Amino acid sequence: MSRISDKFAELKDKGERALIPFITAGDPDLKTTSSLVLELEKRGADIIELGIPFSDPLADGLVIQRSSQRALKSKVSGKDVLNLVREIRESSEIPLVLMTYYNPVLKYGIRDFIKEAKIAGVDGLIVSDLPPEESKLLKGYTDRQNLDLIFLLAPTSTQKRIKLVVEQAGGFIYCVSRTGVTGVRENLFQGLKEFIRRVKAQTNTPLGVGFGISTPSQAREVAKIAEAIIVGSALVKIIDENLNKKNLVKAVGDFVKELKRALLKDGE
Repeated sequence: MSRISDKFAELKDKGERALIPFITAGDPDLKTTSSLVLELEKRGADIIELGIPFSDPLADGLVIQRSSQRALKSKVSGKDVLNLVREIRESSEIPLVLMTYYNPVLKYGIRDFIKEAKIAGVDGLIVSDLPPEESKLLKGYTDRQNLDLIFLLAPTSTQKRIKLVVEQAGGFIYCVSRTGVTGVRENLFQGLKEFIRRVKAQTNTPLGVGFGISTPSQAREVAKIAEAIIVGSALVKIIDENLNKKNLVKAVGDFVKELKRALLKDGE
């Protein structure tokens, strides 16, 4: 069992859904990211995704692209992110998932990256542009280190692709709520419920839905069909709007508190 599996088991016993916020590590700086992680945990986050800044984030929309650019401008590296996780582990046991692309992992060295991630206290890994058909090498290393390798599924995924992912899934399965890139959306994808039904028919692994969830009401709707709600662009947008302001951490925390409240049965 990992911290991620333990968290989902705990929430299942309580009849609750997981809130998984995403932020880019190093945006606007590493010290603020550390403060944000602790604030997110305090305000109700159950698992936190930390994005490793990358120059060509193909799956991400403009908001998250800009956050990566800000972090890269400050020369934040993969090594810096792992050091950040070590620092966070001195005061928190919240499950942490790194979200990245394959190039940074390859450049770092696959074996070294996975080994050092585990030592630092990382619990899961999402490699956005690595399809399950090509993940055998990476998964071999993550399995040996007991690190959850989390795969993505999209509404366009075939039954064959869904079967392949559920057979390899660790931690949870990231269900992309719509085709396209990340970003704030006014409405949820109309076919989301049917998509989630197709995946659930093949697995008991928890499903997390992300891409486009940006309001408490949207989070509440997704919580009816999935075990976890993933919110990224809406949070990063708040960071963007509060750069160089003293209330940045509080503003992000306030929004996460609203999201968590929407997921609780009694609204408290």
